[in-house]
Amino acid sequence: MRYSKWYRACCTGMYSRSRGRGDIVLLSALPFLVSTYMAWSMASSTPLQGDRIFQHRLDGTWGDMIVINAILLEFTNAIDVDGAREAIFRILRNKGEERVIYFHGWSGLGASTVLRSIAEVIPSKRTTPELCFDKIIHIDCSEWKGRRALQRAIAEELHLDSSVMDILDKQDGDDDFNGVDEISRDEITAVSGEIYHILKDSRFILIFHSGIDDEIDLYPLGIPSFGKFTKNIMIWTYKRRILTITEYEQHKLIQKLRYTHLLAYDRENYLTSGQLYALLCKEAAFIAARYQCLWGVNPMKVADCYVYTLFLQRSFHNKTNSDWVGVASNCWICDGILQKDITLEIRDVLHREISWECDDNVLAKFKEDFKLPFLIVKEDGVYEEGQYRWISTRSSDREIHAMKSLPEETSSFFLEFVMSDKPVALPDGLFEHSNNLGVLSLCCCAFNFASPPFLKCHGLRFLGLDNCTDDKTGEGKDYAGWVSLHSLWVLDLRYTVWNEILSQEKLDLMDNLVELSMEGVWCWQYISCLQGRLPNLQRLRIIKPTRGPDISTDPSNSFMDKAKLEILDLSGNSEMNIVPNSLSKASRLQVLILDGCNELKDVVVPDGLPRLLKSFSFDGYGSASCRAPTVELPSKQERPSTPTTKEGASISKISLEGCSQLENLFVRGLANLVELDLSGAAIKTLNFNTMVLEVPMLKRLFLLGCEHLRAIIWSSLTDSFKLELLCIDTRAETGRSRPCIDRNNSFQLEVHAIVVDARLARSVWQLLCNHYAAAENVYLNIHVTSAVYSELSQSKVKEKEKKIDMYGDQVSLLQLVQADRYSDVQSMVGDAPAAAFPKPPANNLDRHIEITKGSHVLDSGLGYVMTRFADSLHVHDVSTSASLPTVLWRLLRQCRVERCPKLGEAFPSETFEFLKLETFWASDLLTTRWICSKGYRDFNDGSFGKLQHLRLRSCPSLQFVLPVWFRSFPSLETLHIIHCGDLRHIFVLDKRWCPGETSIQVVAFPRLTTIHLHDLPVLQQICEVKMVAPKLNTIKIRGCWGLRRLAIVILGERISVCASIMLGIDELYIVVYALVSVTSVLDNFHEKRFFFDVNSKSSAFALKKKRSITRQSAGDRGNPAGTLKTRAYALKSRNGFAIFNGSTL
Repeated sequence: MRYSKWYRACCTGMYSRSRGRGDIVLLSALPFLVSTYMAWSMASSTPLQGDRIFQHRLDGTWGDMIVINAILLEFTNAIDVDGAREAIFRILRNKGEERVIYFHGWSGLGASTVLRSIAEVIPSKRTTPELCFDKIIHIDCSEWKGRRALQRAIAEELHLDSSVMDILDKQDGDDDFNGVDEISRDEITAVSGEIYHILKDSRFILIFHSGIDDEIDLYPLGIPSFGKFTKNIMIWTYKRRILTITEYEQHKLIQKLRYTHLLAYDRENYLTSGQLYALLCKEAAFIAARYQCLWGVNPMKVADCYVYTLFLQRSFHNKTNSDWVGVASNCWICDGILQKDITLEIRDVLHREISWECDDNVLAKFKEDFKLPFLIVKEDGVYEEGQYRWISTRSSDREIHAMKSLPEETSSFFLEFVMSDKPVALPDGLFEHSNNLGVLSLCCCAFNFASPPFLKCHGLRFLGLDNCTDDKTGEGKDYAGWVSLHSLWVLDLRYTVWNEILSQEKLDLMDNLVELSMEGVWCWQYISCLQGRLPNLQRLRIIKPTRGPDISTDPSNSFMDKAKLEILDLSGNSEMNIVPNSLSKASRLQVLILDGCNELKDVVVPDGLPRLLKSFSFDGYGSASCRAPTVELPSKQERPSTPTTKEGASISKISLEGCSQLENLFVRGLANLVELDLSGAAIKTLNFNTMVLEVPMLKRLFLLGCEHLRAIIWSSLTDSFKLELLCIDTRAETGRSRPCIDRNNSFQLEVHAIVVDARLARSVWQLLCNHYAAAENVYLNIHVTSAVYSELSQSKVKEKEKKIDMYGDQVSLLQLVQADRYSDVQSMVGDAPAAAFPKPPANNLDRHIEITKGSHVLDSGLGYVMTRFADSLHVHDVSTSASLPTVLWRLLRQCRVERCPKLGEAFPSETFEFLKLETFWASDLLTTRWICSKGYRDFNDGSFGKLQHLRLRSCPSLQFVLPVWFRSFPSLETLHIIHCGDLRHIFVLDKRWCPGETSIQVVAFPRLTTIHLHDLPVLQQICEVKMVAPKLNTIKIRGCWGLRRLAIVILGERISVCASIMLGIDELYIVVYALVSVTSVLDNFHEKRFFFDVNSKSSAFALKKKRSITRQSAGDRGNPAGTLKTRAYALKSRNGFAIFNGSTL
C-alpha cells in the first residue's frame, strides 16, 4: 500500500519569534497526522519514500491564520552506515529545495555515526557538482556545553584568526570570574560577524551533531541562512550520551523541527542481529575516538559493554530496591568483557557514555528480533532452555521457572525472588556446570552459609548478595579451603549478615579482591579487620550499617597498607566519631564519601588527606539512594530531599588542605560547621548554592593555593554571611602559611586575599557588600600579584629600593659628580633632595589593597571594593597600560604608586571625591601624564581636603599633578617633587568644572610648611594662581631651570629658602609677615630680581649682590664646565644688615 501524496493542511496556530528567524507553530492536528502516517507506513510492506506531510515554514504572511507547507519524510531503506550515507547523497543529488536535512538513524540509533561517515567521505565527492562544496564544516557538540562552545567549535573548524579566538578566550575568562555556567553562555556578536564574513560568499555543507533536544537557530552564531535560493546544505542529528531507540516518537520530533526541510530515517526492526551489532561497533568506535584514554580499547569490547548494559537495564527496569545497574562497570570486567587493569578514568568515561533510553515493549521487541545472547525472565515469564551468555530471572514462586542448572556458557547470572518472610532456598545442582560463571547476583535467596553451593564456581569474580539468609536445613557439601575465594575480585553484600565470609580466615584467601562493598551489615569499625589484608583493594564501601563488629582493635592504622585504595564510601555510619589518621597513607584515594556520618567532630587528618582526592561528599541529610561507582558523586535526584534524622551533624571542621586534584565537592546540612579548608584544591567555582549548602555557622573559609579558583558564588540566603574569616591565595604553590590573625580585634569580617587575577575581587565584593553600611567593622587585605611567588623577585625589589634610598632614583653619573663638586653647599643646605626623599608609608591600614606585577587587569570588581572599603592602596610593578579603576574614592587615606611604566594616568577623569586622602606617594611612573586628569563629572569642595603629604619622584612624563576646582588645600603640609622632567605646573586650574573660575585668584595652603622641588627643568609655576601659605617655613628648590616666577604669601616667623642652582629664574617674590629670621641659599642668581616683603606693612627688603667669587677645583682646570661663580647676598632691613658668604654655601 503506497501513498504518494498527502494533503496540505491549513491550520490556525500561534507563532513565536524567539530566535529572530523561523516561527514555532503550535498545531493541534500535528500529532494525529504524523501518527496516522506512521501507522500506515508501518502497515505497508514497502516503506513509503518521499511522502509529503507538512512543513512548518511560514509563507511570508504575518497573522494568526497561516498556511503550513509540506515537510518531507524520506525513508532511506539502509541496513548499514554506508547505505545510509549514500542515501543522503542521493537526496542531495536530486537538487530539491530541501536545504536542512535531519537524519534520525534507525529509530534514533546510529544517526551520529552516519553523519561522521558523511564528513569523512564527502571530500572525495568533489567531481559530483551537487556534492562539491567550498567548505565542509563538521561540528560535534553531542556533549552539549552551550551556545558559546558551539560557536567556538565553528570558529576552530573554520580556522579563524587568532585574534578571533582571543575574543572567545577573553569572554570565557571573564565569564569564569563572573561565575557563569559554561552551558549558559551565549554567542559573541563580534565572532558571529567574522564567521558570517567567511561563509557568506562560499558554498558550504554543515554536518552538525547537536547535544540538546531543541533545534538550534544557527544564524545568531554567524551561519548564513539555508533558504531555497541558497546552495548551502545542513545535515544534522540529535546525539546524546544515551543510545536511543524510540519507535513511535517521530511526531514529537517533527513538532520540534522549526528550521528543518526534510527528515530522513530508518527502522531498527529491519536490521539483522549482525547488522545491529555492526552499528553498535560503529557507535563504540565513535566514543573511543573522542577520549584519549579509550584509544587502546577494542571498539568491539565497548559494543559488548553496550549490550551488557542493555541487559542490565532490561533486567532491573522499574526496580527500586536494587542498584545493580550502577555496578555495570564491575560486571563488564568480571564477565571478561574488559580487562581487570583498566583505569578508573576509563571506567568513569564508559559509565557516563554507555546508557540506553527505551521502554519495555521496545526492549522486548529488540531482544526478540535480534536474538541477543541473553535471557531475561520476569515473574510471569517462562524459562526456555538455550545457550545464554547472560541470564536474569525474577520469580515469585518457590522455584526458578523450572530451571534446574545454569547453561555451561553462562558467564553472568542474576537471580531474584520476590521478598517474603521465608526466603527461597537455592535448588541443588544449580551451579553444577557453571565453570564459566564470572558474575553472580542473588537476591532474597537462602543457602547454607557454611558451604554455599556457588563455591564450586572456580572462575567466579563478582559475588553480589542482597537480603540473603542462612539456610541451615541441610548440611551442605564441604568445600574445603574455599579456594574459589582466591579468584574473587568483587564482593558486594547488601543486608546479608554472613559473618563467615567476613572472617579473617576468609579475608586472607581474597588476595585478589579489588572491591568490597557492605550495605546494611557491619559498621565502619570493621575496617580494622582489614589491616594487613586485601592488598589489592581499590574500592571499599561500608554503608548504612545495622550492627557493629565484635572487635576491640583500634581502627586508626587500618589504612597503613591500603596504597591502592581509590574509593572509600562510609556513608550512613551515624556513630562514626573519628576519621582514621592512617587515611593519609591511602595515596591513590580519589573519592571519599561521608554522607550521614553525623557524629564526626571533624574531618582532619594530621598528615592531610591524599593529594589525589578528586571527590568529597558530606551530606548531613544522609546517604544517597545510589552509589557512586566512579569519581562522580551522587546526583541531586539520588540524594534525600529532607534530613533522615532529627539530630543534626556535629562536625565543626573539615580540612581538605593539599588535595590538589579536588574538583567535586558536596557539603550540606552541617549546622555546626565552623571551618572549611579547601587550600590547594582544583575547584574552579565554589558555589554555595550547589556545592556547600546549609552551613549557617560557617565562620572560617580557607582557599590558599587554589590556583584554578575563578569565582565564589555566595548563597542568596543570609546563612552564608556569618563568615568571619576568608583567606584566599590563588598562586600556584600549595601549603602556604596562614595569615597572622589578631584575635583581639573586634572586626565582624576579615578578608585576606592574594589573587593572581584582579577579577576574582568580584566574588569578594559580593561578600563584602553586606557590610557596606559599616565598613569599619571589616578588616581587608587584598594583594593582586603574579602567579608564582618568588623570593628572588622580592629581594630584587628590596635591593632596588635600597639603591634608590642611597643614590636617589637612579641619578645619573653627572648628577653624582655635581653633587661632589657642590659638597660645601650641601654641607649647609643638607642632604641631596633624592637622598632626603621621604620614605613611603610604612604601615598598611585596616582595609588595604596592594596591586603588583602580574595583575591581569585593574578590574571594576576590585574597584567596587576600593571605593566602598579601601583606606590604603599600594600599586607597584604593574606592566599594563590601564589606569586605576574609575570609582568614588571616599574612604582612601593612603595611596602609594610606583614602578608602573605604562600607567598613563593614576586616576581617570571620572574618578572623584578623595574626601579622606591624607598621603599620596608616587615614584617611577614613566608614562604618567597627570595624577588626576581634568574634567571631573562631579566635583566636591571637600576633595583633597585632608591631603597632608604630596610626594612624587621620577615621573618624567608628568605635565601636572592635580587640577584645582576649589580655593584651598586646607591640610597639605609637605610638597616634595623630584626628577619630573616634563612637569610644568603642580596645580592647574580646572576651568571646565570650576564655578566662577575668574574669581579664583589665590589658592590657600593654610598648613603648608615645606616645599622641596628638585630637577624639574620645565617647571614654570607651582600653581597657576598665587599661593597663600601662612605656615611655610622651608623652601628648597634646585634644578628648576624653567621656573620664572615664584609668588608665595607667607605668615610665618621663620623661613629657610634654598633656591640653589636655579639659573633660569627671573623673579622670586615672597611676602612674609611677622618674620623673625630668614635663611637663604641663593646660588647663581646673576642680576635677577628677588624680593622679600618682610613687614606687616609690606615694606620690601631687597636681596642685593654683595660680591662675586670665582672658584675652580684642580680637577676642573681647563674645563669651562667646571667654572663655578658663587655670590653672597645681603638682606637689608630695619633690623640690621646680614651678610651670607657665598664661599660657605
